[in-house]
Amino acid sequence: MGMRSFPDHIRRFFTSPAGGAGILLLASILGFVLANSSWAADYETLTTWPMAVSLLGPQGPDTSAGWVSDGLMTLFFLTVILEIKTEIISGHLSSSRQIALPLIGAVGGMMAPALTYSLVTHGHADISDGWAIPVATDAAFTLPIILALGPRVSTAARIWLMALAIFDDVLGIIVIALFYGTSLYWGALIAVFIIAAVLACMNRSGIATVWPYAAGGVFLWVALLHSGLHPTLAGVITGLFLPAKPSGGPIRQSTPLDITARILGPVVTWGVLPLFGFMNAGFSLAGMHAAMLLAPLPLGIMLGLLIGKPVGVFGTTMLAVRLKIATLPSGTSTKTLFGLSLLCGIGFTISIFISGLAFPASQFVILAKMGIFAGSVIAAISGWLWLRFMPVPDHRVRPSGLAPARDGQ
Repeated sequence: MGMRSFPDHIRRFFTSPAGGAGILLLASILGFVLANSSWAADYETLTTWPMAVSLLGPQGPDTSAGWVSDGLMTLFFLTVILEIKTEIISGHLSSSRQIALPLIGAVGGMMAPALTYSLVTHGHADISDGWAIPVATDAAFTLPIILALGPRVSTAARIWLMALAIFDDVLGIIVIALFYGTSLYWGALIAVFIIAAVLACMNRSGIATVWPYAAGGVFLWVALLHSGLHPTLAGVITGLFLPAKPSGGPIRQSTPLDITARILGPVVTWGVLPLFGFMNAGFSLAGMHAAMLLAPLPLGIMLGLLIGKPVGVFGTTMLAVRLKIATLPSGTSTKTLFGLSLLCGIGFTISIFISGLAFPASQFVILAKMGIFAGSVIAAISGWLWLRFMPVPDHRVRPSGLAPARDGQ
């Protein structure tokens, strides 16, 4: 019986959030270990392997790491948009009141870390571009932690945190689009607008097969590559226009959104994100020492994640509740909310992504990654300890006036 149940354990692992987070973490650790081992030269050769495509011109990715960051990560941003579209259409964000609280928390959780970083690094103009590094929460790591806490975090609170993390990612995408592009090229930008208009027309006309949108997404990626905006925005724009309704008929059918999410979900979880972690987490500690964490750049990132993030999320969320704009998630006390706000300081995927854009080919990116890793680990430990050892909340209490969450049922 034990032998028969073993494949079930494997299946559950590969379909659970903890499984995806575990593979991402292992891939990132592997990259870090290789970069600090006798195989460091081989690791650098692998991540800088020439992969230029002449048709794309000088703007195209020219290394293996470049293709992961500028190419494959487009699929990650596409899945983020598909996830939030699904929740808005038929899920936990289907009303404006459900959207309000995590969105407000995400905005506060973006502004406060950016301000914290700017205050810490004031007077250092050469690292001012890193202000957006601590603004995003990595759902890949926060979700397994709160699931492991079981009934200490209500279902409604888990939904709130996941929605906030998704909005964080969307805000991060907007920041990348607005602040981390290069000089704009209007010819390519016009092509971007034309392709986006074609995608919109296909959506409006009821075209409900995936391949036309996939083809449009590829052309959009190429146009964005030459426009001065970041090419991963192709995933965002394509996802916005991907139909969420079947082509007709009263029977519920798989929609282009469903099909794309079902195909890309495992690809992103088990391929794209681990590759990104492996390619970007590997940096050499040669010549580094612990005191360097107190330099303005890593310190600004750490304090942004450890202080700015929870203060921004918790403060704006409680303000929204006090102003009766929204209500706390059912079965969630203010103490639980604060613990969840601490976990919001786990910044990894988007933080590393932005650090590469803020400090391309620079020694600063290594200091930035030191700050990201240190701040994220401390945020994860402090949030887990807070939620693990505080009194278990009684989910029968309804601070929001909504029906109580039914955990474990």
